[in-house]
Amino acid sequence: MSELKLSLDELRQLMREFSASGLTSMTLKDGEFVLKLGAEKASAPVYMVPPAAGVAAPAAVPAPAPAAAESAAPALPEGKVVKAPIVGTFYAAAAPDKPPYVTVGSEVKEGDVLFIIESMKLMNEVTSEYSGKVEKILVENGQAVEYGQPIMVIG
Repeated sequence: MSELKLSLDELRQLMREFSASGLTSMTLKDGEFVLKLGAEKASAPVYMVPPAAGVAAPAAVPAPAPAAAESAAPALPEGKVVKAPIVGTFYAAAAPDKPPYVTVGSEVKEGDVLFIIESMKLMNEVTSEYSGKVEKILVENGQAVEYGQPIMVIG
C-alpha cells in the first residue's frame, strides 16, 4: 500500500488552488487515505480529513438539559435576518479607508452588496436576498463570525 505524504504547506497550497479553481468538489484517495474538498455558494471550501488510523475518537460530551439550552439560546431578531454564509471575518467596507457598504437606515435592494466575509485570505462579497431598510447590524467590523450567525436585519 502506498502512503500519501503531503507537508502542511503542500496541503494548504492544494486547498488554496482548489478554492481558486471554481470546482465544487474534489476527492483525493491513496490507499486508506481520503481527502475530500467541497465548496458551497461563494466558493466557500469545506474541508474534511478523516482521523489517522489508530487515533481514538474524542469522547462524547453529554448534551445540556433542554431547559438550559432554551434559556441560553439568544432570541432571533425580528425582520429579515441576513446570516453569515461562511465562517470568517466580517468587514463592513471594501477597505479600511472606504465607507461601509451599508449602515443602519440604508435602503437596499435584492442583489446589493451588504458586507464582506474574509475566509482563508479570500474576500467574499455577501449580497442581499431582500429589499428594504437596514434596521440593525449585529456584529462589529473585524469580528469573527460563524456559519449561519445573524449579521444584520432588514425590514
